[in-house]
Amino acid sequence: MTFFQGLPGQQPVPGTLDLPRSPQKLPSTSEAESEASSEDLVPSLEAEVARDRKEEKLSKKKKPKGLANMFSVFTKGKKKKGQSGSTEPQGEPEPRPGLDGPLPTVEELKAALERGRLEAARPLLALERELQAAAAAGGAGEEELVRRQSKVEALYALLRDQALGVLRRPLEVAPERLHQALAVVAEQEREDRQAEAEPGTSALAATRPRRWLQLWRRGVAQAAEERMGRRPAEGAEGRSEAESVFLHMGRTMKEDLEAVVERLKPLFPPEFGVVATYAQSYHEYFAAQLAAMAQFELCERDTYMLLVWVQNLYPNDVINSPKLAAELQGVGLGSLLPPKQIRLLEASFLSNEAANVKELMARALELESQHWAQDVAPQRLDGHCHSELAIDILQIISQAQAKAESITPDLGAQIKQVLLVELAALLRSYQRTFDEFLERCKKLRHYRANVIANINNCLSFRTSMEQKWQVPQDRLSLLLGPLSELKRHGFDALLQSLFADLKPLFKKFTQTYWATPAETLEKIIATVGGRLPEFSELQDCFREELMESVHLHLVKEYIIRLSKRCLVLKTAEQQQQLARHILANADVIQHFCTQNGSAATWLHPALPTLAEIIRLQDPSAIKIEVATYATCYPDFSKGHLSAILAIKGNLSTSEVRSIRSILDVNTEVQEPCRSLFSLIKVG
Repeated sequence: MTFFQGLPGQQPVPGTLDLPRSPQKLPSTSEAESEASSEDLVPSLEAEVARDRKEEKLSKKKKPKGLANMFSVFTKGKKKKGQSGSTEPQGEPEPRPGLDGPLPTVEELKAALERGRLEAARPLLALERELQAAAAAGGAGEEELVRRQSKVEALYALLRDQALGVLRRPLEVAPERLHQALAVVAEQEREDRQAEAEPGTSALAATRPRRWLQLWRRGVAQAAEERMGRRPAEGAEGRSEAESVFLHMGRTMKEDLEAVVERLKPLFPPEFGVVATYAQSYHEYFAAQLAAMAQFELCERDTYMLLVWVQNLYPNDVINSPKLAAELQGVGLGSLLPPKQIRLLEASFLSNEAANVKELMARALELESQHWAQDVAPQRLDGHCHSELAIDILQIISQAQAKAESITPDLGAQIKQVLLVELAALLRSYQRTFDEFLERCKKLRHYRANVIANINNCLSFRTSMEQKWQVPQDRLSLLLGPLSELKRHGFDALLQSLFADLKPLFKKFTQTYWATPAETLEKIIATVGGRLPEFSELQDCFREELMESVHLHLVKEYIIRLSKRCLVLKTAEQQQQLARHILANADVIQHFCTQNGSAATWLHPALPTLAEIIRLQDPSAIKIEVATYATCYPDFSKGHLSAILAIKGNLSTSEVRSIRSILDVNTEVQEPCRSLFSLIKVG
């Protein structure tokens, strides 16, 4: 789309920079200008010609000879009909310029200006200076001076309208005419500065400074308002009226300023600051519209729109766009809204987003829990039970994060903390809802599949928080806490029936007085192996964790059977034989669990060390073994030790007391203690 007209006389394209076609009368800078209209030139101009020429002859005696010759531009220097006027030089004029030729009359100057002949500016300036000289000399009466000044000011009003009218539509005129208009305004600015530097004391009314450059800037502001204030074309479906208006203003400002940089800057003198003038005018209008909108109570959508324009689109896509960044760097346009207003909008945005995220996540959890209660089977993905809940929750969080970052990175960092708080609350609610499902829905057909799907959800949550969100460790533990509980409770639900089946098998150890421990353990392992396929739809990492739970259960139940105090062996041979059985069983348990994915290597010494305590006969050697064992398992208490030592029927009470005392020594543990013996109650 073309945004400026390139050739004079072409019709404007809809959406172009609206610089008015017809010259418009601009506001005058003084009361004298407003009162001195072109009507002052009409009455009795012919009758006054003779008097004017008589006055000119008299003035020649006082003025330099070259002054009258300036007016020859209308006779000697005339162009043929239809030929454009030439551009006047833009250099600093002489204080008293001189041109050969007869002096034009006031009527001739008026006619030339009405035809748009900007060349009349120089003769008009000479006429103004002549009038000032006559007033300073005191040769004419006050009434006569006022009459002549009104004519000069009326001519200046015509010149002003012609020159500024050209500048209001700078790309719809020929370049040489634009240069003429620019030269006229620049010359008037120089005269204004000279008049301010050398204030006159004549009887004439003060008419300078005329400030035509300031009037041009006002015209630019009016043109910017007209362009930016146009009703935008029909926007995309779903876009609000406010969004369409702001998009229109942003696009108009960017494309118009690019045209100013490319096409007007090379033509305008530097003192006009054409790029800065247009940029400030567009910026001020844009800022005024935003400030007006910000005074109202905004909906969430409009709050976001204001922020994204003020903080992102305007500074990045408009002001710092490739074609404008260098040109606008020194203009100092600033922000569209003051910092205080921006902070208020940001606070409102964060509050709105937190409420939306909370509501959306709660709705997602409610829908998911309804599926569990209605016994809807979960999806299968790559052979695993799958739930969309984690994906939905993380997408809600990510969208809110991206929305804030689309405004500023700093706001994205602020909302991250808000979102983590809401996510932590959601995960706690998720755990409570899942626990209720575990208690109430055990008899449903797809109960176990939904349990597995929710355990698998923990992986998506954990991976996203650890990798994508890069949550700090202290905050991460708070977030993962509910997930760890959910997973643990899920494992308990999945393993409950298996552990119930294993309980009578473990009782056989004590029921048979450890007569056939190998056969009993073989049945236990077979039972576990037959149930493992039930867990195949868990994610691999969780299947391994579940196998660690099985591993822990097997070791724990085995130790419980050893601690029942129902077996007392009084000879070293009997104790050594039991120790061999325990070592063999420990090897079977370790091999089976490791082969099926358990990584619980910390359990490996639990049974073999107990076997060694049972095998040893020297109390001192037993003490060393107990001390080592307490280092590995800090929750190994005197009660547990007493239960194991009860198997050794050949130890005296004093020896038992001495061995137990070794646990009075404080053993420092560097790593966090994992529970084993704290799960075992001894009588």
